Amino acid sequence: MIVHARRAASTAPLPAAATGAPASRSTGSGVADEAAGEPLATPRVDAERGSSPTGDDRAARAGGSVRTPPDVLVTEAPSIAVFEAIGTRWALTTAEPMTASTRDRVDAVIAGYDAAWSRFRGDSAVAAIARGEAVDLGPTAPPLLALLADLRARTGGAVDPFVAASLEHLGYGPSAALRPSAGWLPAPDAEVLLEGTTVRTLPPRLLDVGSAGKGQLVDLVLDVLAEAGHTGALVDASGDLRVTGAPLRVALEHPFDPAAAIGVVEVADGAIAGSAVNRRDWSLDGGRRLHHVLDARTGRPVEAVAATWVLADTAMVADALATALFFVGPEALLDAYDFRWVRMRTDGVADWSADLPGDVFR
Repeated sequence: MIVHARRAASTAPLPAAATGAPASRSTGSGVADEAAGEPLATPRVDAERGSSPTGDDRAARAGGSVRTPPDVLVTEAPSIAVFEAIGTRWALTTAEPMTASTRDRVDAVIAGYDAAWSRFRGDSAVAAIARGEAVDLGPTAPPLLALLADLRARTGGAVDPFVAASLEHLGYGPSAALRPSAGWLPAPDAEVLLEGTTVRTLPPRLLDVGSAGKGQLVDLVLDVLAEAGHTGALVDASGDLRVTGAPLRVALEHPFDPAAAIGVVEVADGAIAGSAVNRRDWSLDGGRRLHHVLDARTGRPVEAVAATWVLADTAMVADALATALFFVGPEALLDAYDFRWVRMRTDGVADWSADLPGDVFR
């Protein structure tokens, strides 16, 4: 695959007239700005804490969305349901109005996933696994853990579900204190044992599926909408997006200037996920900042890459590969995965796939 490399020098706000007014904007942590144009607040660890299985930092607001009686429409057409869940903001857009029973099913899927995979909850399934138990995690476990195992091998251990220990060492755990310990802690040497859908680790260790988990949950929510008959839908989880039906133009937020974009891509019957070092970061004494993208081999935050974006058929794969591109080039992944990508280094140089469905500004 031919790779173009240019310095992403333009940090001016994206001109709507030149781009056809993209309906969404992909930030370092994923997607912002739904079609109505309402900007998302910056999800920063030092502002709010969440209980997301993926490590998002927006605190879930108590009560959630207002519930309606069975089969009463949640919103008027076009249907846009916006709510907080697993510590992040969700927006579900459907071509036809969505019923309350469908929203109930969405809520149940999200709650079940959080109960299984959240490392921020002491009562979650992964917390039980860390205590030495073998737990049936259901049908989400085999594809998710297989993907993470493959990327662990392809990145030489840089992407590792046992990075939970490294993140907690730096203060990124259930506590809102964010008090890092001294030095760096590499991810522990451990193994995931999967028998059917039952999971345990040897030795007992805490899992962090943040590199792919929220993407998988986006796919599960889209499945709910499809089962309810929504052939055109957009699931936006403030970090991972998947769309069916009409194509969606998405602006790629500049990692150093949230008011600017480095390019625009079109997502058609697929997903986009992004990650950046300026999201989910927090301060150390002396002004030095930490962030959530760690090299599991060393426990240190990455320094060479500032942001990545991946377009793929599923949000789970897009989410996972966006993380992997912090550590390896696309050539390490292209033999196994069909995807398009953009990557920006901390020196401002961007590279991208030659067949990217969109433009990166030069």
